[in-house]
Amino acid sequence: MLFWKIGGATTDGGAGFNLCAAAILSVIVVYLLSLGAIRVFNVPSFQAGSFSQACYRFNTYIGMAVVMTTLGETGVRYFGILIGFAIPFINVLAVSTLIWYSGKKGTPRENASYLLRALISNPLIIGCAAGLLFSKFEFSFPVFLDNTFRMMTSVTLPLALLSIGGGLSVASLKLNTVNSMIAALLKTAILPIVGFFLLKLFAVSGVPFKAGIIFFALPTSTAIYVLSAQLNSDTELASAAIMVSTVVSFIPLSIVLLL
Repeated sequence: MLFWKIGGATTDGGAGFNLCAAAILSVIVVYLLSLGAIRVFNVPSFQAGSFSQACYRFNTYIGMAVVMTTLGETGVRYFGILIGFAIPFINVLAVSTLIWYSGKKGTPRENASYLLRALISNPLIIGCAAGLLFSKFEFSFPVFLDNTFRMMTSVTLPLALLSIGGGLSVASLKLNTVNSMIAALLKTAILPIVGFFLLKLFAVSGVPFKAGIIFFALPTSTAIYVLSAQLNSDTELASAAIMVSTVVSFIPLSIVLLL
């Protein structure tokens, strides 16, 4: 879907660059706040990597569903460009932090190799990068391919949203209520506020601004559970953080859409 939407048209490069710059800086601010919260609230090392991820990672599929419904294809293109730049950067932060706190520190070469594999095997990154290249060279889709992609992508978001709902669980919430609430507060309250001011600072307006502010208000990514499991962090906290963030995100998303 991302390849088809991004590859099918181009957007204004200046607006796209400012949007991405504001998003990356906002994530950096909240990432640093998450590291501070780990110290202030004495989050154990076993939970630190999961906690930090939950503060700034975003749920791409919920974001794409909201953007497509409210902003149409133009919004999807800007959102796709944004996540194409944000996902690699966020993965670097997440994997580096998880490795640091995991107690399974390998050699720099091993850590770099793991990080590289995590980036180049991510289907969202592949789809966005391929779409940007396709658009840059001004190719066009043959009619039969365009129609095929259109039918295929029509089921993408419903299936993604069903899988997200099926994966939510309250079982792990009891023992991780406080930390998951703090992470949800940073993700769904602090990040949108920081993002709003940085979007204004970078003079982002119109559809790019709307796509950006929706991006900031999204719940945390379900991918934090997978990375936590792979890199020896607390999967129960990850699951609780996903649950709380997804439920709480209805508030900032509703405010953003109303405004």
